[in-house]
Amino acid sequence: MNKSNNIVTLLVALFFLASVVACSGPDGNDPGTEYMPDMGHSIAYEANHYDYYSKNTWGSEEDYHKMAQPRKPVHGTIPRGAAGNVAEAANDVAIPANGSVPYYYGDSDEERTRAMNEILVNPFPITETGLAVGKNLYNINCGICHGEKGDGNGWLVDEKNLNAKYPAQPAIFTTDEFVNATEGRYYHSIMYGKNVMGGYSDKLSYEERWQVVHYIRSLQAKDRKLAYNQEVNTLNAVGVPAGVAPKGMGKSNMAKIEVPMLDGHGHDADGHHEDGSHSGGHSGHSDDGHGDHSEGDHSHDDGKHDDHH
Repeated sequence: MNKSNNIVTLLVALFFLASVVACSGPDGNDPGTEYMPDMGHSIAYEANHYDYYSKNTWGSEEDYHKMAQPRKPVHGTIPRGAAGNVAEAANDVAIPANGSVPYYYGDSDEERTRAMNEILVNPFPITETGLAVGKNLYNINCGICHGEKGDGNGWLVDEKNLNAKYPAQPAIFTTDEFVNATEGRYYHSIMYGKNVMGGYSDKLSYEERWQVVHYIRSLQAKDRKLAYNQEVNTLNAVGVPAGVAPKGMGKSNMAKIEVPMLDGHGHDADGHHEDGSHSGGHSGHSDDGHGDHSEGDHSHDDGKHDDHH
């Protein structure tokens, strides 16, 4: 009988001791010993959030760190709510939403050429608000090199800047080459950059890139004393003023707007000036790129403008 009591007493003592050890209290950074810690501490992976738990039994700390690191989205995916909108009423204009939109052109000379040839329409109409936004973004991101007037005389190359040591002449947007360039040339350069210039795809959103392209076009129009605004565009045939855009028109129909094809000097293919007068000294220029609305050629191009000042 005594022997049985001793065994029971011993078992009770061992159980009590085990309970005390199993439920030891925390000390400093030590959370203590817990029963089934995985039930009390989440081991879910969260991007950009590192909260490894030392008692985690699901892989090593290195494995957890690797899984918690941010990753690039699957190519072609669009965040929820950023896929664009559809015109719901007759007076609505369907345009892509601002945000992340897939860009199916790579960072190479071949892809750049393809973008220049294929991207012909700016999905956003010309608006006063858009031009104001484009101006602000252009002055912040582009003007320091390309100049506030688009003349390639930004502060980094301006002779007034005694510390100017820029290695290349920035693109001069007011030349015939850039006035006649397609929108694709501009957009692709904003996405990936060109030569000395880096890309701005991580700094400007989808809509912001296009508004910068619009603003560059307005600088070109101003330089040539033409119009490029919400009501009228006499610079080219691809920028659609919001004032003449059909109600409920989406970007797929933008290219169907018929705007008189001008050569960058205010003349149509027959040499007539936009105001109806005839300019006998100018023949129509072949504009092999008007209509290519891609992300702005915010680039310093390929060095072809080294002789421009």
